[in-house]
Amino acid sequence: MDKLLLIIKREYLAKVRNKSFIVLTVLSPVIIVGMIALIVYLAKVNSDEKRVIAVLDESPFFDYQFENSIQVNYVHFEGIQLQAALDSVSQLGLYGLLYIPQGNRIENVADQITFYTKVSPGLELLSVMEQKIQHRVRDEKLKELKISTQGIEDLNQRFEMNIVNFSGEKNVKGISELKAVIGGGFGYLIMMFIIIYGAFVMRSVIEEKTSRIIEVIISSVKPFQLMLGKIIGTSLAGITQFVIWIISAGLLSYLVLSFMGIEFDVINHQANISTGALETFEASASKDTLQLYINELVQIPWLTLILCFMLYFSLGYLIYSSIYAAIGAAVDNETDTQQFVFPVITPLMLAIYVGFISVFDNPNGPIAVGFSLFPLTSPIVMMMRLPNGIGDGGVPLWQLITSIVILMVTFLLIVWLAAKIYRVGILMYGKKPSYKELYKWLRY
Repeated sequence: MDKLLLIIKREYLAKVRNKSFIVLTVLSPVIIVGMIALIVYLAKVNSDEKRVIAVLDESPFFDYQFENSIQVNYVHFEGIQLQAALDSVSQLGLYGLLYIPQGNRIENVADQITFYTKVSPGLELLSVMEQKIQHRVRDEKLKELKISTQGIEDLNQRFEMNIVNFSGEKNVKGISELKAVIGGGFGYLIMMFIIIYGAFVMRSVIEEKTSRIIEVIISSVKPFQLMLGKIIGTSLAGITQFVIWIISAGLLSYLVLSFMGIEFDVINHQANISTGALETFEASASKDTLQLYINELVQIPWLTLILCFMLYFSLGYLIYSSIYAAIGAAVDNETDTQQFVFPVITPLMLAIYVGFISVFDNPNGPIAVGFSLFPLTSPIVMMMRLPNGIGDGGVPLWQLITSIVILMVTFLLIVWLAAKIYRVGILMYGKKPSYKELYKWLRY
């Protein structure tokens, strides 16, 4: 036990005292925050730039339909020909010309509406103008059917179904997806941490193996103790770096964005939200509805979520870092690791994509449950399900316990198998291993 603690201490201090580790720890938050500030600043500049579009309306149907908005200013031309309007737009440097020809019926006019522009316009801008035209055509047709203006307004009202749980409490739409995104964020952190710091363990093993220091070390300690000490020591160094990143990046982000005077509504404005989804949110964004969203977020079992994150992260990292250590012991350089690393990270990527697909639609469905119990994907998929709570409406307690037990058993099995590869491969030089060769080592 004393030897294991010495190895853990040695690995931890060797990592945190390394110049590249210190530089990466200091510069990474600065670079990340700088990139975020640059993106937000560019979004602000982009949102402040308004496009000016000329409108030549020769029909009697679209009066006052095109009004100025946050991103677009409309200039209305009257009493001039189309060619003269095009020349004026070109000379004035306007973004484009929306031409609405004459006609007796609005559907015939709509079919001939043309937008002239030098460059291909974006989908968002086209969608806004097309919806204005579509709504106007629809309203005009309803008037032809002798439907009153009040009747048209009633038809335009969006229907929303009331959602209430069995306890009589009102729910809101989209909260399940929001919870899945929160859980997915925790799962994504686990995946990135495993990939980054698992590679650290592998490189550390390769460096000691190629420098022949390992031959001296294993004369005093068992290969299993050395492997386990490397895994735990590197993981502690990684956690230290990760905590520093989170704290420093949070403080820097707040200070930089406050100094630049950039508000977060700019980010929201630039988010990739479809027009239909935006209208749905605006239609339901009353004070009561917003309060319901806040209540739902507050009711998320954050303490349970954080504790489970630490548990699943620890078990998942120990499993994968054991595999990385075995890979490092089996090869002589990082180039030879490629054939082994990709199969290792495949379950992690699969967990992210399958988790989002299955948990968004049905968090208690067979796919979500199956992947949350499978040990190589459960640290990520289970974290996506846990924001719904444990018990009724959330993850059944037996599934959570079963998942943790399977992870522990898998960890012991993987460590045992990795140690068999490690004790043989750590002293093998000059031979590129294959899967067949690794299988032989497991049988020794």
